[in-house]
Amino acid sequence: MKTKSIFVAAALLLAVLVSACGGPTTINQAAAPAVRTISVSGAGQAYLVPDIAYIYLGVHTEKLTASESVTENNAQTEKMIKALRDFGIDAKDIRTTSFSIWPMDKYDPQTGTPTGEKTYVVDNTVYVTIRDLDKLGDLLDTVVAAGANTVNSIQFDVADKDEVLKAARADAMKTAASQAQELADAAGLQLGEIQSIEFYDSVPYPVFEGKGGGGGGDVAAAAVPIQPGQLTFTVTVNVKYAIK
Repeated sequence: MKTKSIFVAAALLLAVLVSACGGPTTINQAAAPAVRTISVSGAGQAYLVPDIAYIYLGVHTEKLTASESVTENNAQTEKMIKALRDFGIDAKDIRTTSFSIWPMDKYDPQTGTPTGEKTYVVDNTVYVTIRDLDKLGDLLDTVVAAGANTVNSIQFDVADKDEVLKAARADAMKTAASQAQELADAAGLQLGEIQSIEFYDSVPYPVFEGKGGGGGGDVAAAAVPIQPGQLTFTVTVNVKYAIK
């Protein structure tokens, strides 16, 4: 009897263990119905006259030795930066962005074959913020005369455009809501809550591209009056509504 009792107890323990290791009890439930949606887009725009500009100014030198090229470049760059400061540009608005030096093979202009000689090229570029656009043309003339021989990517902007973008976003949302309501009415549906919103700000910058070697090309470019024109700020929103 004792052996039989032990056997029964072991069998019960095994049953408990098998039950514990089994998967959870599954209760069949009806899947929640998918939310039907409608997606629309809206755009808002604002127009402003630029009041600030960003310019890349630089000095490019080529000499037979690296030391000569660096020495000349440093001297010209110092003159250019001094001219910027004397013109009234704050030190915080002048920032060096790149300095590079590399050897460049010389080629015979008639045959196009290497001559075996090299020149050493040095480029020093500064990023300048201009806060008085009325003086932009004069500034370019000044820095070119001081030794700058590369002028790249003059970009115009608006210093404080937060309120403008805020209003453009609001207009974009109103347009999207109007479109969604029109589509729902046409389909005989009712709009529900907003499910998601995505938005994109787009600000095309008028850009003046200029680059010269030795200053000749830039002097001509700087002499031309620069008109920043008007900037168009565009905000696009994609809105998804539930429909019922």
